[in-house]
Amino acid sequence: MKHRTTAGLAAVALATIALTGCASGDDSGDGNAAASNGNVCEVTPAAEPSPAPSPSEADVKAVDAIEVSGPVGKEPEVSFKAPLQVESPTSRVVDEGTGEELAEGSQVTINYVVLAGKDGKTSGSTWETKKPESFTLGDPQYDLLNDRLIGQKVGARIVMASTAMDQTIQVTMVEVSEVKEIPTRAEGAEVAPEEGLPTVELADDGQPTVTIPEGYEEPTDLVVQPLIEGDGAEVTKDQTVTVQYAGCLLDGTSFDSSWSRGTPTSFPLNGVIPGWTNGIAGQKVGSQVLLVVPADQGYGDQENGAIPANSTLVFVVDILEAKAA
Repeated sequence: MKHRTTAGLAAVALATIALTGCASGDDSGDGNAAASNGNVCEVTPAAEPSPAPSPSEADVKAVDAIEVSGPVGKEPEVSFKAPLQVESPTSRVVDEGTGEELAEGSQVTINYVVLAGKDGKTSGSTWETKKPESFTLGDPQYDLLNDRLIGQKVGARIVMASTAMDQTIQVTMVEVSEVKEIPTRAEGAEVAPEEGLPTVELADDGQPTVTIPEGYEEPTDLVVQPLIEGDGAEVTKDQTVTVQYAGCLLDGTSFDSSWSRGTPTSFPLNGVIPGWTNGIAGQKVGSQVLLVVPADQGYGDQENGAIPANSTLVFVVDILEAKAA
């Protein structure tokens, strides 16, 4: 599911969403889904990212010279001699946290301020907008933060210099304000789906395999079929959701999956395709939902990566958490 990275961390989250391969029902394979007639959509692991180059002595010296002042919990004063240049992402711990330890797979909430390396001017601050950002540690979209935060504690502050998406150098001061353990899959009562829909088989860890029945006709309206009903609060369109999901085309092509990346992902529900906004809103946290999204509630007549124009999209979505955007 391609979604917009929030404005502030576009400077920090440089990884791209991996696209997965496809499987066909005609191929040999094990399992009930693979044995069914129709096209089988299986999640395949994403390629391991190439390791980032190590910072040079000059990079380390430049980041060591960045001054950060002010108490934890308040927007800090960040200053340095401009222009600041680094060749590789470089960071240092400004303050050790004293709270709960941050582990991979947990959801962290951070505040941050971003400054331009060329002149030291502030280009964004969650303290100013009063909108801290949450994500799952290990999500490849936050590859520059994962290794730097895992093992730290709540209250930790880290300053980093890196190359942003516009190829300029940016300085980011990140403070961890909260950590929370969330489920890794939907949990609740199974719901018997309507006959004739794509079917879903779950692996032991909850990872789905989707089979598109032979002769399945593309719907003209959005199909929303709960498969597991959770016992959490109902999701609203103005919330940020944390989900596990897999998406495929009717021919069995798997075009995107959080399962392949190893961690859930979070995004504002009003910042994705209408089929997701309309299909997830009203469902309960803890639920798993099958969505069959016609093109007019997907990407319409526009090609989008591995998704051809005018494509019907099939998603299996585990709703793990919903909170105010």
